[in-house]
Amino acid sequence: MAKAKKTARKGPARRRSGKLGPAAVGRGLTSTEIVLPIDDAALAEVVAAVRKAGGSPIGAYREPLSGRPLLLASLPFSAIEPTPFQRDLSPTHAKRLSAAIEATGAFLDPLIVVLGEGGRFWTPNGRHRLAAAKVLGLKQITALISPDESLSFRILALNTEKAHNLKDKSLEVIRMARSLAKREPTRKESAFAENFEAAELLTLGAVYEKNARFGGGAYNSFLRKVDRFSEKTLAVSLRERADLAARLQDIDQRVKRIVTQLQERGMKSPYLRNYVVARINPVRFHRLKPGERKPAMPVLQAMTRMAAAARAFDLAKVSLSDLAFVAAGAESAE
Repeated sequence: MAKAKKTARKGPARRRSGKLGPAAVGRGLTSTEIVLPIDDAALAEVVAAVRKAGGSPIGAYREPLSGRPLLLASLPFSAIEPTPFQRDLSPTHAKRLSAAIEATGAFLDPLIVVLGEGGRFWTPNGRHRLAAAKVLGLKQITALISPDESLSFRILALNTEKAHNLKDKSLEVIRMARSLAKREPTRKESAFAENFEAAELLTLGAVYEKNARFGGGAYNSFLRKVDRFSEKTLAVSLRERADLAARLQDIDQRVKRIVTQLQERGMKSPYLRNYVVARINPVRFHRLKPGERKPAMPVLQAMTRMAAAARAFDLAKVSLSDLAFVAAGAESAE
């Protein structure tokens, strides 16, 4: 008996390994559609800005997925600067990067650049390569320039040259939010969800601005369950997040005192802080479902309960077996 033919799958094919295969239907532009002359009207402002800065256009094309125009150009080092809300520079990483470029004798990767406010050239994902160029003393840098300034607010998706840790990501998000609040004061915070990636990053960012040594990792799981994007304007929501940040810092001060008391009793586990935070977390037993948007509890209520639990923490109920359980969970998470 002949086997029935299998119907073709729609959309990306998934292999057994979990990796996505090629899409069933080709997307994007053809090779002839990608070609774009430098004097195309869509790039006129960018080309003029490049020449005014002392640079030279090299070529132009349409980005093959969306068709957005892009200009490849040579720009003076002094004409490019990081976006003002980008994460802090790591001098160690910049030095290592410059040493690697020097060793290979080639600065191959163009910086992604956008034409920012006042005709300035901003790079949303090239801060460390820009710093490496300074160490190397380069006069000119090759840049891939987009006239779409909104790309500068897509840092988290673009910045892949140095992996973000929680502090880096949170600080970038809160700086981005402050900039957007000035530019688009009437838009709701929730309208920027794609830019910010996760609501808790805004709260953690507000804390890291006040205390760069804050251990946000201990509270990230808690916040992920209760923190959601606000339907208020970004300017208003940022003021409310400043209050959340203050509450979180107050809770953390209480946690530190509890940890000190436990250490004085002879407990030296590196997981003491995580253990205490887990014990006072009012939503620790709530499991997030994929795509779940409703918070396990309103964030203000959750923080109030957490602070109360910290005040009522019973040192006598702490056991070494509990600490061992927390340590095992932390190691598996890592």
